[in-house]
Amino acid sequence: MMLALLALAEGGEHAAPMSPFEVNFGIFFWTWLVFLVLLYVLKRFAFPVIVKATVDREDRIAAHLAGAETANREALALLEENKRLLAEARTQAQALVAEAKVAAEKERAAAVERTHAEQEALLDRAKRDIAAEKDRAVAALRLEAVDLSLAAATRLIGERMDSEADRKLVTAYLSTMEKH
Repeated sequence: MMLALLALAEGGEHAAPMSPFEVNFGIFFWTWLVFLVLLYVLKRFAFPVIVKATVDREDRIAAHLAGAETANREALALLEENKRLLAEARTQAQALVAEAKVAAEKERAAAVERTHAEQEALLDRAKRDIAAEKDRAVAALRLEAVDLSLAAATRLIGERMDSEADRKLVTAYLSTMEKH
């Protein structure tokens, strides 16, 4: 369209169509002039705004990258801290389990010890009770033996003797028999 306008300005209405390979210095001049003016306007007004927007964008991207890097370092530090705390918690849990096992073993040993002590005490009490019963039985048997001896002696002698004096006599005799 520009070419048509230029052709009209130069030659009038009935100008012949130009070949794309022809050099027209008028169009050449005006093209360069428009290009240089446009370049000046762009350089003066548009390029500073574009460059400033690009620099601002670069700064924002750099700030975001720095923030991401900081966040990444913090996340890695937190991950390491979490790993350390987890390992520490596992160690503490294992220590607690070990302590619980030791305490349970001590409690079991104490319970076994108490049971053995109670068994020994029951056995000793049973032995004492048996010994006491034996002593009572022996004493009762002696009294019975004294009574039988007196009854037998009374029949042999044929007369009734004083029972208290007889008992003392037989008891003394049995005491001397035990010592031998």
